[in-house]
Amino acid sequence: MENEHVKKIMHVMRHAPHGTIYSYEGLEMILIMAAYEQDLSVVFIGDGVYAIKKNQDTAGIGIKGFAKTFMALDGYDVEKLYVDRVSLDERGLSEEDLLVDVEVLDSSEIGALMNEQDVIIHH
Repeated sequence: MENEHVKKIMHVMRHAPHGTIYSYEGLEMILIMAAYEQDLSVVFIGDGVYAIKKNQDTAGIGIKGFAKTFMALDGYDVEKLYVDRVSLDERGLSEEDLLVDVEVLDSSEIGALMNEQDVIIHH
């Protein structure tokens, strides 16, 4: 075995970034796990795509935005970022509207990736 301690872990971001703690705590968990050199991937599905939308203005809701923190993932070697095509389309978004480089996949492709994981964590 090459490295039996490395697990393939996928984080599934499904919630809008504000109004709940799911996205923020999910991002924190990803950054912590990245420090332990796991094989991490992140998929944004449903309202989770809003977590990486450019030009978020959170002043009106009185909280500090954290979307730009997703840009730090590359520095932690978390480079496998995926977005569900239908989720983007339903929200009128495209890859150009996102803060980070992603691979846009169909649900069947995301399902195939999920089948390859050791662990899947939903946020």
